[in-house]
Amino acid sequence: MRVIECSSQDQAAELVAAEILAALRQKPGLVLGLATGSTPIGVYQRLIAAKRAGAADFSRVRTFNLDEYIGLPADHPQSYRHFMRAQLFDGIGLPRHHVHFPPTDGNDLPGACRAYEQAIKSAGGIDVQLLGIGSNGHIGFNEPTSSLASRTRVKTLTDKTLADNARFYGKGEAQPQLATTMGVGTILEARRILLQSFGTKKAEAIRQAVEGPVSSFWPASALQLHPDVTFFLDADSASLLTMREYYRRVRKNEIELGG
Repeated sequence: MRVIECSSQDQAAELVAAEILAALRQKPGLVLGLATGSTPIGVYQRLIAAKRAGAADFSRVRTFNLDEYIGLPADHPQSYRHFMRAQLFDGIGLPRHHVHFPPTDGNDLPGACRAYEQAIKSAGGIDVQLLGIGSNGHIGFNEPTSSLASRTRVKTLTDKTLADNARFYGKGEAQPQLATTMGVGTILEARRILLQSFGTKKAEAIRQAVEGPVSSFWPASALQLHPDVTFFLDADSASLLTMREYYRRVRKNEIELGG
């Protein structure tokens, strides 16, 4: 596990985008696991800029999104399909048939979730998984007490998650109570995981994820079991880490060694 405390959100986005672009140069058919929300937008802006500058070709990239709300049409402003088209896919010219989202409708959602898992396997697995983290420690929509071996499935959102996301909905507008999400076990199968976290509201979740016991009550703590995960944090998000100064020293040594 690597913990990198960044000087700003912009620096974090720059570092994460650089890692993705380096992976793309090594493997033009890269398989990306993608996240939504405000946290990854800076990364997506930099990937679009690389495409426009002729420094990156995404035509062979395939993507699998972490999660999607149940009950929102694809063109709803708060649907993750809409978000990804607006924030990334249209800007990098990603072929539509290379884009995958967890299923949200149909008569057999459990079967469709199993098919989503199979689609990931058929693509060769996820090379790089981009993550954020909820203030309650969720990754994707794997809420507290989610099985750490869980697979793609339907989840009921907690009151905390609903409250955190309420700002995106107008007064009186119905807010989805359910979502389909990759499982914790699914996420852990990615070859590499890059997690960004910003702000004091995420500080306790980061402390538990990085330094707490591995527990289903803090689903992100399962990332301690992954062999190649990096946390990109701002100062506020890193503020409760007990080993903070040590992580800074490790990073300083990495840079001096050319890492």
